[in-house]
Amino acid sequence: MREAENIKKEKKQKEQNGKEISAGHIYEIAGNRIEIRCEGSYVTGIDFAEESPEEKEQQERTEVSDEAARQLEEYFQGKRKTFKLPLKLKGTEFQKLVWDALLTIPYGETRSYSEIACQIGRPKASRAVGMANHRNPVAIVVPCHRVIGKNGSLTGYAGGLDKKERLLDLERRNR
Repeated sequence: MREAENIKKEKKQKEQNGKEISAGHIYEIAGNRIEIRCEGSYVTGIDFAEESPEEKEQQERTEVSDEAARQLEEYFQGKRKTFKLPLKLKGTEFQKLVWDALLTIPYGETRSYSEIACQIGRPKASRAVGMANHRNPVAIVVPCHRVIGKNGSLTGYAGGLDKKERLLDLERRNR
């Protein structure tokens, strides 16, 4: 019963964070549980999943979700530096502007929130960039983990700072 309550709390938290809520399929990829959500022939969400596939109602696997899982597996093996997936990102115009900017950060490099704010022509919007970064529905593929504090410190990551650090280390090792 407690697990069901935790799942409900997590769904409510995601709703509050502005992320689209829909069932996805959970894949085990390189020791990570990753939920991939699709709508038709588009990927709409990728997140680290806390629950096991048995604990959660899941969407059927699709060609698109399997392709996303395959590309993520290659990424975790250090063989893939960019993704070629059909994405359908839902968000405000500002969020989409930020997410497009994230896609320009090269593999193995980082940018600060203020650098992203300047890149999109909104130099005083560092905090808003941080919020848009936090609401990124497609973790890893839209590389929000590559955004760090102005002083070089690792700052918030929806998957947890330990995962952010692991992703950045993986990219540094495989540049």
